[in-house]
Amino acid sequence: MADSFDVVIIGGGAIGSAIACFLMLDQGFGGSVAVIERDPTYRTASSALSASSIRQQFSTPFNVAVSRFGLEVLKHPERWFEVEGEVPDFGFHEKGYLFLATPPGLPVLQANHDMQVGEGVAVDLMAPDRLAERFPWLNVDGLSAGSLGLAGEGWFDGYSLLQAFKRKARSLGATYITETVTGIDRAGSKVTGVTLSDGRRIACGTLVNAAGPQAGKVAALAGIDLPVKGRKRCVFVFDCRQTLAGCPLVIDPSGVWFRPEGNLFICGAPPTGEDPDTDDLTVDHSLFDAMMWPALAERVPAFESLKVVNAWAGHYEMNTVDHNAIIGPHPDLPNLIFANGFSGHGLQQSPAAGRGVAELIAHGGFRTLDLSPFAFTRILENRPIVELNVV
Repeated sequence: MADSFDVVIIGGGAIGSAIACFLMLDQGFGGSVAVIERDPTYRTASSALSASSIRQQFSTPFNVAVSRFGLEVLKHPERWFEVEGEVPDFGFHEKGYLFLATPPGLPVLQANHDMQVGEGVAVDLMAPDRLAERFPWLNVDGLSAGSLGLAGEGWFDGYSLLQAFKRKARSLGATYITETVTGIDRAGSKVTGVTLSDGRRIACGTLVNAAGPQAGKVAALAGIDLPVKGRKRCVFVFDCRQTLAGCPLVIDPSGVWFRPEGNLFICGAPPTGEDPDTDDLTVDHSLFDAMMWPALAERVPAFESLKVVNAWAGHYEMNTVDHNAIIGPHPDLPNLIFANGFSGHGLQQSPAAGRGVAELIAHGGFRTLDLSPFAFTRILENRPIVELNVV
């Protein structure tokens, strides 16, 4: 195995593998790429444990644009992922998101709707009577409106997307190394390489931090404070005897969300109390009984008699400053590039993030989509991105 690569990527999940894939596809890049992934089974990886959804209903135009490219990749995998005549199928279900609001939340929903329409998003702002007509299983009491995505939103097989990035990158010559990075070597204002847990040292021209929930710990190896923590999120699978015709992914004003998954449903919610940094992925079943089920039963009467059949927990790689991605170099270490802190949006944003970081490395700047609003400098200068639609 080579002990030097032009680009070393720490983390081989969806973000790291997307970067490797788009680098190897870029005609302006002729270098070598190594992806260091500690667990090639992805047993606890955020990419493998995600609910794997995509939407355009954000409150900032650049998040809409980022998601739009993700949609293009999901709908046209043949443009990027063909290997030996095979093209992956991501099982994309274009069913939409439905954001529900009570009167206090209506101004935000209206403002988001106006921006989204201006950006060309297919979205319908519906009054309670129209919601009840379209979704007769929905209890609209207390609601002032609902925003329904009519196209370009839904859910997909996130693990297949990760594997498609990885397979394409490897087919084009990227090297995957099963190891853990234990050290980052610096010489002045430059990163020179990494040390692995088995003692090997790998030199590099550019180092990319795509370590997901471990990104903050990886950055600390270079003496950098990166505000990215691993936050546990529990997802519950439940059965309901009644069919909910045309059910989209629904976000209740309580914060609880649910969507169909085959003949079943899945649901989740943000925490209401402490949200500690943790490596623990033990499911907290009390969350469902105390918080989720009451909200589900109130919003959908048919859910009063549901039955939980499974559950799992995964990590959000949470940017604790503003819950948005951090993409780009550190100002004091220009050959150290971050692709971190996606805060639950990593899978849907992985295509645009991967392509953007590849362009930074191959061409010295963004070429197709300007991702500079996500720059690390906003963290240092306390200029948070205000994204109102965080799920």
